[in-house]
Amino acid sequence: MGGIVGSGIFINPYVVARLVHTPALILGAWIAGGALALIGAFIYAELADRMPKVGGQYAYLREAYHPALGFLSGWASLLVIGSGGAAAVAVTFAKYFREFAFNAIPENIIAVLVVVALTIINCLGVRMGSGVQSLFMVLRILAITLVVGWGAWFFFSSPAAPHAPWHPLVDRPASFDLLTVMGATMVPVMFAYGGWQTSNFIASEIREPRKNLPRALLLGVLGIIGLYVSVNFIYVQALGPAGLAGTTTPASEVMRLALGERGASLIAAAIAISTIGFLSQSLLTYPRVYFAMADDGVLPRGIARVHSRNRAPVAAIALQGIVISAVVLLGTYEQILSYVVVMDWLFFGLAASCVFIFRRREKHGAGTPASAGDADYRVPGHPWTTGIFVASSALIVLDTIYKYPRNAGVALCILLVGVPVYFLVSGRARRPAGAE
Repeated sequence: MGGIVGSGIFINPYVVARLVHTPALILGAWIAGGALALIGAFIYAELADRMPKVGGQYAYLREAYHPALGFLSGWASLLVIGSGGAAAVAVTFAKYFREFAFNAIPENIIAVLVVVALTIINCLGVRMGSGVQSLFMVLRILAITLVVGWGAWFFFSSPAAPHAPWHPLVDRPASFDLLTVMGATMVPVMFAYGGWQTSNFIASEIREPRKNLPRALLLGVLGIIGLYVSVNFIYVQALGPAGLAGTTTPASEVMRLALGERGASLIAAAIAISTIGFLSQSLLTYPRVYFAMADDGVLPRGIARVHSRNRAPVAAIALQGIVISAVVLLGTYEQILSYVVVMDWLFFGLAASCVFIFRRREKHGAGTPASAGDADYRVPGHPWTTGIFVASSALIVLDTIYKYPRNAGVALCILLVGVPVYFLVSGRARRPAGAE
């Protein structure tokens, strides 16, 4: 849950309301996104059961397709998905933090300081890092619950509360245009729902991962769906579709209606807390991918070094913190955030397709890697559910490229640069000791 709930749920609903303009379509987009996220959790639960080891989708793609594709997944995580998203969120924290204290300090300095602090905490070990992550996850969920609770109280008890009309159900005739607009809503919705896959990155550090990881994925995503649909219902009822589309801070607007300026300030503090939790989660999970890559020899071996006492991959965590800080200081975080989605869903779809490959190998018996063996947990409704998820991932990627061609093009260029890098580093890894 901590990997999913970030600042998106406090901001992205207004983007959806600007695309579709009725309560039914707005809530429909969040329900559809939740259903897709749940299918993704089913898929990743089976993958986690088959390969309960460190690395997550990097390991799945390596075993199912080729080590080069696994490397590109980790490459994109390091330079775009993990570091880019975390850098933008770090600056979001700085913006809200300056509203409460130290507004004379530049935003990028505050952002780097919080990244450095969380990097040090996660270097102290997975128990320390997960403890911080769990604390902020609870605080984030309390923030959403606060909006839902006070918003519901205001809506049902105040005669002055607005009541959004639920008719008509759609804002345009059933057509291809309606279909494409609903597809566009999936970009902000799925960005807010994304993050369940990061739990699989630390599979080897979880007790009984074949039992606990699928359980965490499914229960966590179900809980998030309930929270997201509830808070969007309150947004729509309290503000109406037009009011929701007209504000970039819907949570603050709802709390301002319910409790005045004090309520708006309270939820602003909660959003700042939310961003810290997301950053902590990124520094806890993504470095495990780089550790696995270094252990395979496709990144410098030093990145696979672990602390002698707490067994944390200190070098990998430090690498992640350095890249995030560099992105913050270079000021490229806004551009990177806009194309995180295209990389994220490209590899979601590819990782989901691994289920087809592993099941076929399992059926034929021969050629199945020991690290991708039989699964006790299986995706319900496969192959239809898995196929729907893969097709939906492809549509999200294509829609993002169509609507944001420049940023998506930059992301794809970064990905392509990883191809010669892979062959360079893998060639060195295979070179005999002492060879020139």
